[in-house]
Amino acid sequence: MTRTVIESKTKTAIIGFDEPFCVIGERINPTGRKILAAELEMDDFSRVEADAIAQVAAGATVLDINSGAVFSNKMAEDPRYADNNFVEPPLMEKLINVVQAVTDAPLCIDSSVPGALERGLAAAEGRPLLNSVTGEEERLEMVLPLVKKYNVPVVAISNDDTGISEDPDVRFAVAKKIVERAADFGIPAHDIVVDPLVMPIGAMGTAGLQVFALVRRLREELGVNTTCGASNISFGLPNRHGINNAFLPMAMASGMTSAIMNPVALPVGPKKIAEKKAAIEAAGIILPDGLDDEAFCQMFGLGSTKPRAGKEMEAIRAANFLTDNDDSGAEWIRTNKAPGEDKGGRGGRRRRRA
Repeated sequence: MTRTVIESKTKTAIIGFDEPFCVIGERINPTGRKILAAELEMDDFSRVEADAIAQVAAGATVLDINSGAVFSNKMAEDPRYADNNFVEPPLMEKLINVVQAVTDAPLCIDSSVPGALERGLAAAEGRPLLNSVTGEEERLEMVLPLVKKYNVPVVAISNDDTGISEDPDVRFAVAKKIVERAADFGIPAHDIVVDPLVMPIGAMGTAGLQVFALVRRLREELGVNTTCGASNISFGLPNRHGINNAFLPMAMASGMTSAIMNPVALPVGPKKIAEKKAAIEAAGIILPDGLDDEAFCQMFGLGSTKPRAGKEMEAIRAANFLTDNDDSGAEWIRTNKAPGEDKGGRGGRRRRRA
């Protein structure tokens, strides 16, 4: 069975056909997060620390570290900050050092800048996953030597110099090309994790069927592990969690072994709580005295004032259980039993494997 080993200084995560689904937490990424980018520009890493801790608590086994920040204020003062090759390498090193100080989860080093990848590889303890290489010739020649030099696994994205094809056969051919080129560098197939590229279902009705078929081919014909940006499938649609919750177990059943995703359900903010309380009071309902915000959220189904595992994690854990990748359902029981409830299952006895 193909197994891709990712390590921190003290922990090992395995992506594999016979392993529990590997969740790669995506939150440490300033792209599209203006507040985080502004904080990083001021050397404030408190949100990075909080995101790292929350994602691991929610169930992430690997943390993706992306250094693609735009420092607008510094750019106005120094034109060098307009160049990602100047910004990203030192930022990547800082991000990795900060995250390694608060968690021992293995890391995924994520950048389009080769200098940032190498700086991250030098800073990371253990054996991180490198994200990523594509089928573009220039990218292959830049990234594969790094993969070989540091003996690390790599994410291979199924696009090349022609862009992203809507034809799944073309995307498979690109993945095959990357695996073959990696072999030329002495990089084994078990160290290649292919991202077959998930298209938005709202724009392409066959997007789900395509990726399920692609994952099966990648597993059966190339013998590689797979990953994806899971939320891409629901881009632009209402109730994205509902689509993601269905997509992930279906992808797992097709053979997908990991996903880059957000494992955390973000906390309910004071604005939403105030709006709900106002609506309740307008309906003539009297709330109990001394009811705190957390109890209020639980009572009215708003969620929680604290970060917690999202619904996607619930779907993944259920699928792990159903595919016999959760020994005796221990993880499912641990994360779903009420506080103080007997953890041993019905009658305190655990299900026995056949």
